[in-house]
Amino acid sequence: MDYYSQKLNQSIVVLLLFLSFPLICFGIRYFPSNDHPDILSEFTEAPDYRNGIHCSRDLIHVAMTIDLEYLRGSIAAVHSTLRHASCPENIFFHFIAAEFDPASPRELTRLVRSTFPSLNFKMYIFREDTVINLISSSIRIALENPLNYARNYLGDILDPFVTRVIYLDSDVILVDDINKLWNITLKDNRVIGAPEYCHTNFTNYFTDSFWSDPVMSRVFGSRTKKPCYFNTGVMVMDMKKWRSGNYRKRIENWMEVQKKKRIYELGSLPPFLLVFGGNIEPVDHRWNQHGLGGDNVKGSCRNLHAGPASLLHWSGKGKPWVRLDEKRSCPLDRLWEPYDLFRRRGWGYQQPLDAVYRGFCLVGWMDGWVFGCILQ
Repeated sequence: MDYYSQKLNQSIVVLLLFLSFPLICFGIRYFPSNDHPDILSEFTEAPDYRNGIHCSRDLIHVAMTIDLEYLRGSIAAVHSTLRHASCPENIFFHFIAAEFDPASPRELTRLVRSTFPSLNFKMYIFREDTVINLISSSIRIALENPLNYARNYLGDILDPFVTRVIYLDSDVILVDDINKLWNITLKDNRVIGAPEYCHTNFTNYFTDSFWSDPVMSRVFGSRTKKPCYFNTGVMVMDMKKWRSGNYRKRIENWMEVQKKKRIYELGSLPPFLLVFGGNIEPVDHRWNQHGLGGDNVKGSCRNLHAGPASLLHWSGKGKPWVRLDEKRSCPLDRLWEPYDLFRRRGWGYQQPLDAVYRGFCLVGWMDGWVFGCILQ
């Protein structure tokens, strides 16, 4: 047998061995490149919302995170806020962008400016290394995104002259005048105002390790009011008291405890509960009809809570823009749809990064795509 025949036979044997094992490959996945996102040029310009003659010059400060994954949600949230505001030109948005997001802060600034030409806003860059070493694993990987923790650092991120702010998650829409929420009174030296939910089982938000520890479990015992669950996706925050009380450090302390001794399963919520549970200004439930995204695992459809609604919140796994694009929307997702300014509705997102296929991969590169899997 000549040399080339031997090499050919060896190659065939190697190939057969590869095919006989159930190798793992990441079949057709998209990795964003610098010239990525068609999505950044696919938003239509919003109507021009203007103040009435009765409006003062007092600003309403709203803080939100903004990134490529939740971009449609953020744009819809801004649109809904302006559309229902009595004085839309008085609203100043503070957008917080991740340092290493596929869409750069400069690109996001251009997008916001082109979509809302008369909007008052500022773009801030959140340094993810500020918090990355404090984040522990959660029940859903999306909850581990460092940008979820930017609300902990608003006192440092926002300009010092901002002494009061409404923090909103990117998966909300307002159907009422935000001025009503802005004007709530934070009594008894409280730092945060938010809807409370006292019917939930508060103990479920922490592990047995927490409740069995005689020191940690007493953290709520010294408070005059029963601690209740509140959702951190909608908060009115007194930033002057936040800064003077060093609440960022108080939250970080609990995150450090979590790294050493697992005391909760969710992401950024439990540290807020530990610091503020039982000590917030209760706001009417209409300002956070949350849970519309279902649970954190399946994201199933849910109905509104009883009572009026001023703000709808798709907290949970299911996001309305994803479900609408995939033709599996829930009834309440149709309430979000009118505020969506994305042109190519139904276009959808690229294959999720956690999609895994089994097989033999012949890997190549073309325009940011990994391809060439023989699936088994």
